[in-house]
Amino acid sequence: MREPDLDRFASRRSTVYGQRGVVATSQPLASQAGISVLEDGGNAFDAAVATAAALNVVEPTSTGLGGDVFALYRTADGEVGAMRSCGPAPAGATIGNVREAVAEEEGVDPADAEMPETGAHAVTVPGTARGWELTAETFGEKSLGELLRPAVRYATEGYPVSEVVAAQWQHGEELFESDHAREAFLFDGEAPSTGRTVTLPKLGATMERIAEEGADVVYEGEIGEAIAAEVRRAGGFMTTDDLAGFEPEFLDPVSTTYDGVEVFELPPNNQGLVALEALNVAEELGAGEHDLDSPERVHYFSEALKLAFHDGHRYITDPEFEDHPPLASKGWARKRAAAVGETANHDVTFGVPGANAEDADTVLLCVADDEGNVVSYINSRFAGFGSGLVAGDTGIALQNRGSSFSLDPEHPNSLEPGKRPFHTLIPALARFDEDDWAAFGVMGGYMQPQGHLQVISNVVDYDLPLQAALDRPRWRYREDGSLALEPHFDSNVAAKLARKGHDVRTLPSGQFGGAQIVRNEKGTLSAATEPRKDGNAQGY
Repeated sequence: MREPDLDRFASRRSTVYGQRGVVATSQPLASQAGISVLEDGGNAFDAAVATAAALNVVEPTSTGLGGDVFALYRTADGEVGAMRSCGPAPAGATIGNVREAVAEEEGVDPADAEMPETGAHAVTVPGTARGWELTAETFGEKSLGELLRPAVRYATEGYPVSEVVAAQWQHGEELFESDHAREAFLFDGEAPSTGRTVTLPKLGATMERIAEEGADVVYEGEIGEAIAAEVRRAGGFMTTDDLAGFEPEFLDPVSTTYDGVEVFELPPNNQGLVALEALNVAEELGAGEHDLDSPERVHYFSEALKLAFHDGHRYITDPEFEDHPPLASKGWARKRAAAVGETANHDVTFGVPGANAEDADTVLLCVADDEGNVVSYINSRFAGFGSGLVAGDTGIALQNRGSSFSLDPEHPNSLEPGKRPFHTLIPALARFDEDDWAAFGVMGGYMQPQGHLQVISNVVDYDLPLQAALDRPRWRYREDGSLALEPHFDSNVAAKLARKGHDVRTLPSGQFGGAQIVRNEKGTLSAATEPRKDGNAQGY
């Protein structure tokens, strides 16, 4: 993928304020879709669904109906909750079956077979359509059909492709092999250039059917049949029964406090516990007491994160299959903080072997309204366009979230029929006071909890305005043990971190996530958006 040169943009933005509602997301046309729903009498939940659907069209490189969706929210009447809409592995996807299939496809011994990153075996049951519908029916004021109208219009009437999305789209030129996949998302075999107006008529027609018939058409109707047929044609095990049996769920979020601010995350199978453990360890170490631009701040926060990844990647999986220790507790953090010193700790490992989850493409959007609803909503098919499979003529690119499974039966995240994989997606909430709530998140595989840590610290420890909190240069710990910094860090920071024993690298800004945040501070609505993406924050 061609990396967009973000450093050539010199624009600076301030925090956006709105009286009735605010939307923050990674593509301006999607933000407009959410604002139009708010202006038409919808609430924050309606706007979240409309924005997510629009992103399926205007940022199809990072999200789609073939993926999953999650939410964290605080309602106008004070309820704090979460929604999880991610599907499991098919009933026929045993370790033995997948090993045999991969071995035959790749000409290797079944014992040496590994979980593929793309293709049919990486496809899990998509949760998006039923997740949208559940959100709208439970909390919204408009029908799902009404909320899909902006997305349908963009898909059928066309829209100009924005710069970061155009760069990401090039990935499809190599990924898509079948004629119907290339017809759905490429134009004369090529990705669209920046500013080119495109239509996605197959995806638009599918969204029109969902608008008319409801989400069941994706799971029990002709669209579901097309999804199952595509996976099986490519050698996978998905059936229409796997699709029909899927239901999204509401669950209780997990939380901790950081300097008096309560932070809410998703429980397993998502990596929210990584963010919470890191916040607790960082608080125990006093990481936020160091100067904002100091190497000591980066050192102690990144060391806290290392430990949290080390623990989370050993225990987090589908909770119906494995338990986990109290990773979000203050007591656990006190014990783990004892392992941190003034130099880098190399006695930790990071990553889920073979999970391919370090770098991924996702969309996260945040909405707040004047009723008091605050919503963090995240929608993804994992890595870019996902598995490379597009379901027949539906225009639905299928996710590759199943590539996060392990074919090692002893691993906590081992493949099992009906099991949900380790999930990187983590929308988040923060409660600053009884009437002061923020919804936020940072996109991008393993960058997500690292970004949560940095955004919360920027706001809580240094009292930065929302936009400034997102603009600050970021660091990220990598699976290979290196500590990556954005180019905008002072060179002295990198040198001093190296003297502390860190293997310091510089990576392009596009590798450091994509954050969004909204806040309702005693009735004052504000929002900010990620400078590393195409998006904007918008209010009215």
